Amino acid sequence: MHKILIVEDEEDLARGLEINLKREGYEVLKAARGDGVLALVLRESPDLILLDVMLPGENGLDVCRELRRKGLEMPIIMFSAKGEEVDRVVGLEVGADDYVTKPFSVRELLARIAVRLRRQGPHDPGLARYHFADVELDFDKFTATRDGKPLDLTPKEFEILRFFIRHRGAALTRERMLNDVWGYEKYPTTRTVDTHILKLRQKLEPDPAKPRYILSIYGEGYKFVG
Repeated sequence: MHKILIVEDEEDLARGLEINLKREGYEVLKAARGDGVLALVLRESPDLILLDVMLPGENGLDVCRELRRKGLEMPIIMFSAKGEEVDRVVGLEVGADDYVTKPFSVRELLARIAVRLRRQGPHDPGLARYHFADVELDFDKFTATRDGKPLDLTPKEFEILRFFIRHRGAALTRERMLNDVWGYEKYPTTRTVDTHILKLRQKLEPDPAKPRYILSIYGEGYKFVG
């Protein structure tokens, strides 16, 4: 589970973000002031930080600059009610990875978060290899076998499987899969997910019509139990 730190002094906004992030399966930390963020980050090691520019105690630009000076490299997405280009430029210059102007679309922000986390690479180093039933997966070499015979999996199918394994046993909506696997920059339709799942079942399941490992969750999406 990825851990996200929200640094925002507007209580309603922070609470709304927390609700939406938890709904997506993230662990959430919150801070309402800029001073003390460095100590919190060193103690909790969040995977991504949502950082407002205007904060009491210490502004977001100084917080971001301080985190980068300490060698902390997790993605930082800054947001502010200010829309001037100079603010965006300064935010990126001090080390932010992205900049969002208030008011913003929560759906777009969630997509940006997913893209940034995915670009960080595998969250779990144990995902170099994985096996279930008679299927062997090697994510380093992008090779797969079933019952000892090579499987022809596409790069996107490896991404989907990696995502499933990270969230084994969880009900995953099609929209979340689109955000995390495809990313907001190439936002297809939910039918794209169904098409890829159908092909994966044909390659991995003993009986694709009665799947054992990639299960359909009515009204939700899919769940991986391999």
